[in-house]
Amino acid sequence: MATDSWAQAVDEQEAAAESLPDLLDCLSLRCLFDKAAQSLLNKLIRNNLVNNTNQVEVLQKDPNSPLYSVKSFEELRLKPQLLQGVYGMGFNRPSKIQETALPMMLAEPPQNLIAQSQSGTGKTAAFVLAMLSHVDPNNKYPQCLCVSPTYELALQTGKVIEQMGKHYPEVRLVYAIRGNKLQRGMKLQEQIVIGTPGTMLDWCGKFKFIDPKKIKVFVLDEADVMIATQGHQDQSIRIQRMLPKNCQMLLFSATFEESVWNFAQRIVPDPNIIKLKREEETLDTIKQYYVLCNSREEKFQALCNIYGAITIAQAMIFCHTRKTAGWLAGELSREGHQVALLSGEMQVEQRAAVIDRFRDGKEKVLVTTNVCARGIDVEQVSVVINFDLPVDKDGNPDNETYLHRIGRTGRFGKRGLAINMVDSRMSMNILNRIQEHFSKKIEKLDTDDLDEIEKIAS
Repeated sequence: MATDSWAQAVDEQEAAAESLPDLLDCLSLRCLFDKAAQSLLNKLIRNNLVNNTNQVEVLQKDPNSPLYSVKSFEELRLKPQLLQGVYGMGFNRPSKIQETALPMMLAEPPQNLIAQSQSGTGKTAAFVLAMLSHVDPNNKYPQCLCVSPTYELALQTGKVIEQMGKHYPEVRLVYAIRGNKLQRGMKLQEQIVIGTPGTMLDWCGKFKFIDPKKIKVFVLDEADVMIATQGHQDQSIRIQRMLPKNCQMLLFSATFEESVWNFAQRIVPDPNIIKLKREEETLDTIKQYYVLCNSREEKFQALCNIYGAITIAQAMIFCHTRKTAGWLAGELSREGHQVALLSGEMQVEQRAAVIDRFRDGKEKVLVTTNVCARGIDVEQVSVVINFDLPVDKDGNPDNETYLHRIGRTGRFGKRGLAINMVDSRMSMNILNRIQEHFSKKIEKLDTDDLDEIEKIAS
């Protein structure tokens, strides 16, 4: 897979990024960065597919047409060089979403698709395979556009295109990103263009580097991140309106709240729809306890007592603020523990490096804020400790975050252990309300429980 040199574009992009702190005062932009950062983090730390147990629900635009699914990539009759690329990436058989989505995306005539898919389900590989399959390498002009909400996410998708197209060098890729400046009047010869909405719109409209009427496939990725900023939503719709009526439209989103659904319907006409029937995370495999304390220091001492009494394989400890997380990590380090610290002010790549070290067992304790509450699977985590109970901005129990936090243990069919630190009447009240919400008793930890929790924690 050949690409243009874009090192200079990266340098210019980084220079432009220096002005971002001023822009972050805008709440909607801050929301975009939070969502985009979480999505990028998930891509960086996942080396393979997650074991997704969710059932796929398919709504066809023509309910009378047969629904096809595949159990092997050979059934798709891919070009040999693409099949080679698929296997080279470590895909032995289609994932659950690929089984259903790929026959739709590769169909003739092309079918439009709206799909719900979390990171790690093979979604990016699926739409990349669709783009590479529909391209005619003999035609030296853009035929596929892929729009991502941020520069970094665009680069991640580009890496997948390069990997899957490794044995298909006739197909070339270019990045439509801010800072990648082209000479006025030139026409792109690359068949696949991937980038952010603003630059992609300029290349299609103002600069005419791309003839939108020749586009066969339009992919809009991370739609829920995209609509976090009004500008990206409008730009995406303007790009879509330039495309021919027979252009295949593919839209992907991790979530499908009403705002995302409304956006999807404006972008994708007459779609097939794939949704994941979400299976509720269960607390049944997780033993929950609480420990009564009177201060932050007492909570730390209780933590040390727990570590002194039982053997813990790996633990995640959640704090409410960065300041508390930093203090606790320092105190644990002084006690001789191998501690990793993860918090929101770190760059996404730094966070990914910390998680990889923890996953590899280089550190046994991960102290973190809520930045790590979702989507991170480390098989060895046997204990989750809520040093601070999760509350929302109004001080009420954040039940969803509690579920996501303690859901980091008890995964992969194993038993898990959650210990909650309670240091005031208010936090006891929060714990009681969490118990009521989940109809699940949280027991007070005492010495009689140590034998049982030793079996779970080690």
